[in-house]
Amino acid sequence: MSTLPGNSGISLLSDKSLEFYRDPVAFCERRIEKHGSRIFEARLLNKSTSFVCSVRGMKELLCEKSSVFQKDPTDVMHHMYGDNIVTANGEEACLLRLSLTHLFTGKCLGSCTDYINSVCERFLKGLSTSSEPQSVYPLFKRLGTELVLGMFLNVHAQETPDLFHEITRLCTLHWHGIISAPVSVKVPLWSSGFCTALESKDKLMDIIHEKLDCEQQGFVADLRALPFPDHTCAQQHLLLFISALIPKALSSLLTSFTVALSGPSREGVRNRARTDPEYFNHVLLEVQRLWPPFIGGRRIANQDTTLGNYRVYKGYAAMYVSHAIHRDPEVFDQPEEFLPERWSGRNAGQEDLLCSLGNGPRNCIGAQLNHMILKVVCGYLLQHYAWDLSPPSQDLQYKWLPVSRPLVPPMVLFTSMECSTSKQPYGGTSKALS
Repeated sequence: MSTLPGNSGISLLSDKSLEFYRDPVAFCERRIEKHGSRIFEARLLNKSTSFVCSVRGMKELLCEKSSVFQKDPTDVMHHMYGDNIVTANGEEACLLRLSLTHLFTGKCLGSCTDYINSVCERFLKGLSTSSEPQSVYPLFKRLGTELVLGMFLNVHAQETPDLFHEITRLCTLHWHGIISAPVSVKVPLWSSGFCTALESKDKLMDIIHEKLDCEQQGFVADLRALPFPDHTCAQQHLLLFISALIPKALSSLLTSFTVALSGPSREGVRNRARTDPEYFNHVLLEVQRLWPPFIGGRRIANQDTTLGNYRVYKGYAAMYVSHAIHRDPEVFDQPEEFLPERWSGRNAGQEDLLCSLGNGPRNCIGAQLNHMILKVVCGYLLQHYAWDLSPPSQDLQYKWLPVSRPLVPPMVLFTSMECSTSKQPYGGTSKALS
């Protein structure tokens, strides 16, 4: 058993939270190179933290030792969402997962298909009618918001626009609590971001409570019927499911897909994905591998243990970093390259080595729903459009926190497939993400 490379230094003075927040990718790359290890130690959030950047370390952390490394009860997620399937630990988390799983699988999942298709059609059918390029990140975020509020809360933009926009506004303010310092301060004419987020949460909970009381069908009614331990549990889960977190994650992945497949250099990839369902799935896997929506997740050791034969003490944190894990050269050849064919070659059947939405027994309960939405939206784009960046050369540098996306929202010009054979849709060679 070895000591973790790196060190946590002295409390506060050695904290690296700001450096990590500014550029988590560079933070990890520098230390991997310095220590010659994809698991290393540094101080994050003023706590000694093991950073896990390897596939093997991630599987140990999230699968083999999921009962040893648990969610931090002081995490900001608890303040913003309360007790739910994401923030719970131990037996409570297992029972919640058993209760909720059927709402995201089987018939319940299939019942969402028509709605997802209809919203997708309405949002995307006119992309080529304008000669102007589209800013795709906010477009996909609006699409994701409408899907989430319609599926989980029975609130539809076309039927109740005022309520839809009010919930959207409150969800945005609530989300700011995740990225604000957890300090609740309110004085005349000013409130801290965290205080505003908590106030928005209270208003959202009032709306959710009313929906739970009156809705007789759909996800809301199904959730209300579950045997939760108390009446607030259903409210807190609905708050999680309708939050800005999900639309932002969807927008992140859809934006990465669109940019990765843009331009004439990707025409062959688009054409093959249109006609080969298996290859299409591999394209989606490769997008998630290279551009995971979340940088990773944090756990706390509840006993002395090890990670990758390195000693980790009780109370220490462990941070798995999905961007680095997905580029582990021991597992992925040419890890920086966009190669969908890897999933029919060396990495065939190894989808469980990704942690875009977590991994192991605590992975995202909505992973199947997320994949369904990606398939519908990306499939629609492939079947109806060719597209390119406009202008062809754009700054595609990514920001990774709180949700990954290009720092400058990319502009994309879509051309209908009906006229792409008679009209050149491309304005030049795009700068590929890979």
